[in-house]
Amino acid sequence: MQKVLIANRGEIAVRIIRACHDLGLQTVAVYSEADAEALHVLHADEAICIGEPPSAKSYLKISNLIAACEITGADAVHPGYGFLSENAGFASICESSGLNFIGPPSTAIALLGDKAAAKATAKSVKCPVIPGSEGIVADIDAGLREAHKFGYPIFIKAVAGGGGKGIRIAYSDDDFVKKFMAARTEAEVSFNNPDVYLEKMIVNPRHVEVQIVGDKHGNYLYLGERDCSIQRRRQKLIEEAPSPLVDERLRKKMGECAVAIVKAAKYHSVGTVEFLLDEEGNFYFMEVNTRIQVEHTVTEELTGIDLVQLQLRIARGEKLELQQKDVQLKGHVFELRINAENPMHNFAPSPGLLEHYIPPGGPHVRVDSACYGGYKIPPNYDSMIAKLIVKGENREEAIAHAKRALKEFHISGVHTTIPFHQYMLDDKKFLTHDYTIGYVDQLIDNGCSFKNS
Repeated sequence: MQKVLIANRGEIAVRIIRACHDLGLQTVAVYSEADAEALHVLHADEAICIGEPPSAKSYLKISNLIAACEITGADAVHPGYGFLSENAGFASICESSGLNFIGPPSTAIALLGDKAAAKATAKSVKCPVIPGSEGIVADIDAGLREAHKFGYPIFIKAVAGGGGKGIRIAYSDDDFVKKFMAARTEAEVSFNNPDVYLEKMIVNPRHVEVQIVGDKHGNYLYLGERDCSIQRRRQKLIEEAPSPLVDERLRKKMGECAVAIVKAAKYHSVGTVEFLLDEEGNFYFMEVNTRIQVEHTVTEELTGIDLVQLQLRIARGEKLELQQKDVQLKGHVFELRINAENPMHNFAPSPGLLEHYIPPGGPHVRVDSACYGGYKIPPNYDSMIAKLIVKGENREEAIAHAKRALKEFHISGVHTTIPFHQYMLDDKKFLTHDYTIGYVDQLIDNGCSFKNS
C-alpha cells in the first residue's frame, strides 16, 4: 500500500490525509465541483474532480471513484464515514479491482449491515438483543402478529437504515398500520430497499457504544465505550467517554460481547458496536457500524491510540501490538459537534459563507475541521463545521474546558450549534447525567430556545 485515495470529503478526509502522511503514504483527494476549494483538496498530494455537486453524481458514483484510482495510480481506498463507507458493493468492487479497501471485508459489511442478520449474529454469541421479529416483516398482518408477541410501544425499522431514517414508533394496532407503511415508504426512498423489521421499544434508554478493533490475524480488542445519548431526532450532538453509567464490570461485559460479535463476522479493521442501556443497567445489542465513526476522536483522546493510523496499519496486514490488558482509559473526554444549523429554529440548516472562523486552542482542546475563514459551506452535504474535543481529569474538569473552548470559538456568517452546547453545559440534568436519548427532543417539544443564559 503506497497511495491512498480518500473517497470522502470534509473533516474526515482531512483527518485521513494527516494519518496517511504520518505513515509516509501518498494521498489522493477526490472532490465535487462544489468542493474545489475545500481543505482536503489543498492538503492531499493529488486531487481529482469526480463530478457535479449532488452526491449521487460525485461521492456516491462508484465508477468515477474507481476511475480516479486508475488515473492516479492509487492502490488503496479509504471510505471515511457516510457516503459509501458501509456499502458492501463498493468494498467488493474495490477488492475485485485489486484495491486495498481500508475497512472490513465486503462479506462482513454485508452481514453486519443487514440489521436482521446482525441481530442473529449477536444472538449466536449470546449477546443480549432487543426483543423483536426474527427477520424481515413481509406485511401488516405478519407485523401485527409479531407486535402482539412482545407488546407496544414498538419500533418499525428499515433493514438498510441509518441516520434515523426509515424508523417509526407504533403505540397501538391502529397506529401500527399507519406507521408500517410510512416506514416502508421512507426506506424505499432513502435506501432503495423497503424491507423493515420490528423491535420492542426500550423505554428511557441511553445510547452506549463500544469501540472495537481487529486485525487480519484474529486479534481483537475493545477500547472502552462512548455515551452518545445527547441526540436530536437520532442525530448525535454530544459524545463522551467513559459513560457516567458504566462501571468496570459492565464495561468488560459489553466489551467482550462486542468483540464476540465482530469475531463471529470475521471482521477486521476498526468498528463500533452500539447498545441500548436501560434504566436497570441491562444492555441490548443495536447494530454494528462497520467504519470509522465521527466520534472516534473521543476514544483516541481517552486511550492515546490513533484509530485512523490503526486502520491503515491493519489494512496493510500488520498485527495489533496491544493486548487487552494494555488498554488504559485516562480522564474524561467530550466531543461537541459544531454544525451549521440554527438551534433556535429547530436546528434548521444554515449553509453559507464563513465570514470569520477562529477556532479555540490551548491545553486539553482539539479541533477537527475542514473549514477556514472565507470558506463557503455548500448546501449539498452534511452541515458539520467542526468537532470540538476536550479532555479533563474527570467529567467536571472536561466540562470546564469545554465551556472555555466554546467561548473562544468565533464563527460568523452562518448560524451554529455553539449556543446549544453552551446551554447544555449548564443544564442540570446534563450535569448530573440524568437524561435519556429523548431528552433533547423533549426540550425542543417544550419550546426550549437553547439561548445561553
